[in-house]
Amino acid sequence: MLVVHVFIRVKPKAVDAFRAATVENARNSIQEPGIARFDFVQQKDDPTRFVLVEAYRTADAPAAHRETAHYLRWRDTVADMMAEPRSSIWYESVFPEEAGWG
Repeated sequence: MLVVHVFIRVKPKAVDAFRAATVENARNSIQEPGIARFDFVQQKDDPTRFVLVEAYRTADAPAAHRETAHYLRWRDTVADMMAEPRSSIWYESVFPEEAGWG
């Protein structure tokens, strides 16, 4: 399992629109066969900061995700909402084992 944390900071005026667009992307993303989890969280003490936690079943799944219509729509929709470029850190899952991801 590959797990990526995507760190995002949006412009204050864009928070609600960003949330709506990202929830829609997450709902579609979790339907992809290569994605085990797609969590979307907002920082409590700074509502302009968000994290996506994406768990991929295979090494090819992230590239497949970036080719989907819903990802491309999300990417284009939120581009001007970003206060700074998003960043990510990739991890390898230790626990749970792959069967525990559902």
